[in-house]
Amino acid sequence: MRTMRFPFLHCLASLAIACTTIPAIAQQEGKKEEAQQEKKEEKKEEPKKEEPKPEEPAEVEKPELGADAEEGTKGMVVLEGLSNPCGVAIQPETNTVFVADSGNHKIVKLVDGKAQDVITDFPKDVYGKGPKVNIGPLGMVFLDKDTLVVGGGGQPDGEELLRVYKIEDKAIKADKMAASFSLAATDEIKGEGNFYALAASSTGVYVTCNGDDTKGWVSRATVKDGKVEGYERYLATKEATEVDAPVGIAFSPEGYLVVGQMGEINVPGDSLLTFYDAETKEMLLNLETGLHDIAAVGYSPRGQMYVLDYAWADASQGGLYQILEDNSSDSGMKTKKIMSLDKPTAMVFNGDGDLYITVIGEAADANSKGQLIKVTKEAGL
Repeated sequence: MRTMRFPFLHCLASLAIACTTIPAIAQQEGKKEEAQQEKKEEKKEEPKKEEPKPEEPAEVEKPELGADAEEGTKGMVVLEGLSNPCGVAIQPETNTVFVADSGNHKIVKLVDGKAQDVITDFPKDVYGKGPKVNIGPLGMVFLDKDTLVVGGGGQPDGEELLRVYKIEDKAIKADKMAASFSLAATDEIKGEGNFYALAASSTGVYVTCNGDDTKGWVSRATVKDGKVEGYERYLATKEATEVDAPVGIAFSPEGYLVVGQMGEINVPGDSLLTFYDAETKEMLLNLETGLHDIAAVGYSPRGQMYVLDYAWADASQGGLYQILEDNSSDSGMKTKKIMSLDKPTAMVFNGDGDLYITVIGEAADANSKGQLIKVTKEAGL
């Protein structure tokens, strides 16, 4: 593992900012001195440079939360009746939450506390050898208010599709795509499938794939003028890290591509966080986390980094974790468990700082009693 200090994580130490204070103005006696004082204050007000506000430093320190964050942070269930939900996204402009209700083979949105169909009738597949789960659509990301990119999970490797949709007011069928792309097998490379998680920049959509286990591909769809134009295998993450399964993915506030390598589901504590330059493909940092199975990576609006640990072998250890800087450790980081979750799969922050998390929850045959959980901005994530 390449060990180095990482300025990419917006933790407490890296978030500390220099704050200027407005000097106190000494009280003066006499009308003349008071008039002079008023003029000085008026001159100070003209440039309107009264920043940062006094409360901002305290706001920056909120991520510390204290050692009791695990017990103190609670979520509320805002949607039930889901089956193996595996993706969640926020629609720009409307702030509406969209969920990949994978086991029910559709995408829904949260409207007045209920699920409303958006895209239905996705292809169906069963994932895993034990336990087995029904899957359909997986990861999602919006390019703009009306353009949704969806990673497929319901077809054989090589036939699986990355799908682009124009969202309408009424529900549409899954085959009504604006565009679609596959990564078929070649003479030397296996076909790709199970496009689990998506992250978008202005120039591309990056997708974690789980077809060719020998390479562990992150694929890339080119975005030009707001349209998806091509799709290719991009980063061979297993070759770079020697650990299986890229699953969670996100862009850091500085623009680095962050990939969560889940590792082997029967090997505890082998998950990695790897930082790449998305344009050059250079691996900048590779961190051993001690977590079991990282399924999602995300950043809060205040720049704090969080991951979800699915914890296949022991679901009681699954949950939401914060990634913090720790100069005393070999990796330069540590994890702090914020809350326990029953098989979490995906997460997204809205612009207000509310966090939405999908959990598979209790299984029933190949389906589950899945939920959408909300952690409000008052939690200070």
